[in-house]
Amino acid sequence: MSTSRTLHWFRNDLRLDDNPALAEALRSNEVVPVVVLDDRFWSEDRWGHVKTGPFRTRFVLESIADLKAAIEDAGGSLLVRQGRPEEILPSLMEQWGCTTLTAQAEHTPEELDIEAAVARTVQEVGGTARWIEGHTLFHPDDLPMDLDAIPDIFTQFRKKVEKHSEVRECIAAPTALSCPDGLTSDDVPSLNDMLAQTGQTMPPADSRGVLPFKGGASEARARLKHYFWDSKKLAVYKKTRNGLVGADYSSKFSPWLAHGCISPRRIASEVYRFEDNVEANDSTYWLVFELIWRDYFRFIAMKFGSRIFHRKALKPESANRGTQRPAFEAWKEGRTKDAFVNANMRELARTGFMSNRGRQNVASYLVHDLGIDWRLGASWFEHCLLDYDPASNAGNWIYVAGVGNDPRPNRKFNTQRQAEMYDGDGKYQTLWSTDALELDVR
Repeated sequence: MSTSRTLHWFRNDLRLDDNPALAEALRSNEVVPVVVLDDRFWSEDRWGHVKTGPFRTRFVLESIADLKAAIEDAGGSLLVRQGRPEEILPSLMEQWGCTTLTAQAEHTPEELDIEAAVARTVQEVGGTARWIEGHTLFHPDDLPMDLDAIPDIFTQFRKKVEKHSEVRECIAAPTALSCPDGLTSDDVPSLNDMLAQTGQTMPPADSRGVLPFKGGASEARARLKHYFWDSKKLAVYKKTRNGLVGADYSSKFSPWLAHGCISPRRIASEVYRFEDNVEANDSTYWLVFELIWRDYFRFIAMKFGSRIFHRKALKPESANRGTQRPAFEAWKEGRTKDAFVNANMRELARTGFMSNRGRQNVASYLVHDLGIDWRLGASWFEHCLLDYDPASNAGNWIYVAGVGNDPRPNRKFNTQRQAEMYDGDGKYQTLWSTDALELDVR
């Protein structure tokens, strides 16, 4: 009797729980799990920034180590390779006699180019590549409209999916993984080695950070348990979500969501359980509302493709912005004339995290006050953020820049007014103030 064998490529789905692509792989008799650290994501972009900075590099390696431990607990092994997936994956398929490759589908240009290259080289060795949806709360097939009919205004989209779509049930994590005899796990590369390849170093820990974020599905579950069940902060999420200081003003799930350490469906299912067992209110609704926003940016990326990464994105009639490097560098380093913007930018550079409120303000300031092309800011966010996601990053930036899905043209944040509203006592700005950086008064 022949044994069917599938190579499963973990991408931004670094978990066993509720993983549709893995579930598809497990339909075969044996699975060969692999992670590929693609060097393209540690290269410099057109603006001179290494795409994956030190904070996200550490988070990714921690997440892989956590995944490896979970797979080994289930009786399997995890291969960890560095290089180009289109070269590594077909070679592994030949080595281990795999006829099928499974992986989570991606939806943005660079990732789609990689998928196309992988599909081509897998086919050359007689294999088949299968791309399985797993990023979103609502499965694309369950939307009440075709992708090309996704509304250009979020509220219209939200009302339709809330009325006509249902969230699919979560898939339980496998209790056992059957891997081929002789398959042994690889070591996870060290952080220092990964950073050294791009000339980066890890900044020292900063106690002012909101959380000591650590990658991995087990850490994601621990965070969910704390925020929902131990502290019950979910019940006041809508009231506190615009905070700036401390661990629990918001859920902080975004880094784990971005790397697939937890699925949006799992989070939503726990919200529903909380509503059944504790209370249902506008805060519990609002957390799912934010997951729908995340879906929306993903579906907009699927609808418009590379356009969302262009200077004028969805608004070709919009004005051009410049690339004034001195002003941009001052913004990056928190050396502008605006203390609130500076505080947020310093937090980002030193921790890899910034609140949603902060992100809106610093993006608005860069584009509308400094007159700088939003793509430079998006590039810096990609480098810095723990929770970088290409669809959400671009979607949020073009929204604030006035070239995306904002129904109100020329939205500009009054950063001084925002500081008064959300940091009235100056606690946040004081926390991130420093005498070491001279203000740029240009």
